[in-house]
Amino acid sequence: MATDFWSSSHYKRWIVDRDTLRRARADDVQYVDNPEHLAFLNIFFANLIAKLGKKLQLRQRVIATATVFFRRFYLKNSYCETDPFIVAAACCYVAAKAEESPVHIKNVVSEARIVFGDDYGIKSFPSDNSKLAEMEFYLVDELECDLTIFHPYRTLSALVFQRPKNTAKSGVEAGEAIETARSVDDGRLELDDTAFQMAWHIINDTYRSELCLLYPPHLIAVTAIYLALIFHGNTRTALFAANTLTGTSGSGSGSAGSGGGPGSTQQSHPDSRRSSRSASSSSKKLQPQPQDIIGWMAGLNVSMTLVATIAQEMVSLYALWDRYSGDGAGGESAKSAAAAQASARRGAPASAKTGRGGPAGTPDLSNKDDSTQDEVVTPMFLVQLLVRMRELRMVDIAHPASGRPVAVNKMIGRAQAAG
Repeated sequence: MATDFWSSSHYKRWIVDRDTLRRARADDVQYVDNPEHLAFLNIFFANLIAKLGKKLQLRQRVIATATVFFRRFYLKNSYCETDPFIVAAACCYVAAKAEESPVHIKNVVSEARIVFGDDYGIKSFPSDNSKLAEMEFYLVDELECDLTIFHPYRTLSALVFQRPKNTAKSGVEAGEAIETARSVDDGRLELDDTAFQMAWHIINDTYRSELCLLYPPHLIAVTAIYLALIFHGNTRTALFAANTLTGTSGSGSGSAGSGGGPGSTQQSHPDSRRSSRSASSSSKKLQPQPQDIIGWMAGLNVSMTLVATIAQEMVSLYALWDRYSGDGAGGESAKSAAAAQASARRGAPASAKTGRGGPAGTPDLSNKDDSTQDEVVTPMFLVQLLVRMRELRMVDIAHPASGRPVAVNKMIGRAQAAG
């Protein structure tokens, strides 16, 4: 198992480009009326995996690993040719093993039947444990046994010092919380507890898109910090105040330096000048110096262009999420916190903002006009879409244009190719 990301299978085999993602969805896009529905499926299945993970009492890291497994599986497969619900359950089962938090297969099957049946009307999920065990082997084979995942949470904890405030109520796992007793002189950025949690939740939100397949985890972590600095009101205010203070002190020192002339009184009483200078220096030592957040961001050895690109994709994700009539995701999200900041900037309370079909407090981060946002997508609509996609695909397989039979199962296709 590689401990270095740059020599790991995660970097060498599972960081892809957008052309690869488009080719992976080439079959699915033929059976949807709007290609944007496939982006809603990313949100839907991330929420579904999070909800199942919470039922199984899995840690957030395990849920994130299961979501990455799901994304990787559908780099090589299509929604219209597989049952994504049993794939999602198998991802949770395998991720629990990979993250050393195993759960019994009976618990996974029983909880999946309850969640999928009660919340989404999926009555076809198998009750036989052997079906999930068989899907586990297919999943591991498609993943090429690459079960080590690097997440942005570790980078976030390494770059940011969390102030010891309400640590008992923190949403960060106990095993991954920062040692708050350590000094911040090691170059880390000091953030308020709520700002740190917002960055953590923004990372959670990234798994509702395909960013984990496009960018390394450290870039996602830096983007989460950048967005937290913007969305968190107190941190943003402190950042602006620090910049104003820096500009004022610079101009003040310049004017003081130009004020000394031949006729000034500074030439008399050198002892008083020395004592006042020492007193001012000692008072500066007692006052805490504000952090140079902009300098800290500039000192990171990352491409800020890529960080800005990821940030813009997160804004697009929130705009898309605003049109999704949510099903109550099982994980913490920064979307409501972002909504509060966006509403505060507009001078309206966050509770007064309701998305089109979405929950209250959804951020209006899109510049599109209302004509492009009239469609509201619900979980039941997406379930029906998946059923219709599979039915149409089965019809095309049964009556292909070429007249040649098409292998439904990939294993059967490999056997046919081998003769």
